[in-house]
Amino acid sequence: MTARVTLVRGDITEQHADAIVNAANSSLLGGGGVDGAIHRRGGPEILAHCRRLRAGHYGKGLATGQAVATVAGKLAAAHVIHTVGPVWSATDDRSALLASCYRESLRIAAALGARTVAFPAISTGVYRWPMADAARIAVRTVRETLAAAPGAVSEVRFVLFDEAAYETFESALAAEG
Repeated sequence: MTARVTLVRGDITEQHADAIVNAANSSLLGGGGVDGAIHRRGGPEILAHCRRLRAGHYGKGLATGQAVATVAGKLAAAHVIHTVGPVWSATDDRSALLASCYRESLRIAAALGARTVAFPAISTGVYRWPMADAARIAVRTVRETLAAAPGAVSEVRFVLFDEAAYETFESALAAEG
């Protein structure tokens, strides 16, 4: 079975999916942008679970490019998968770390039995990753990861906050065939 890759213009916190991916900061304790919105909308259960992770294996925080799952609280999902995207740099190629965010999130989703996964445009907000490059990396990595593990996830949904981001991801999806 071939997994579907779809695009939605909207708010990721309103998505009905088995797993919603959070563009988290390394502290796992909430922040701005997508991270803050997920923590606010999901409620205190997400933060409590993140605090338990920090008290255990993730005492120093979550490394860039890695992912970990928590409860979803009041969100219309079973899980939130937190991943830390890289800050964009004009002088240091960090694209492998950005690709790792998508790959690791899908690995965690498959391990959880999640069939539908909703992603934001990781690192494109305060981390300043150029949208066209981020979209290219995201779409290519998701397609390659899904092809390597057919049937693990049935739908990946990119949830884009505005029309410009949607159109950029639409172009990247068309370019990947």
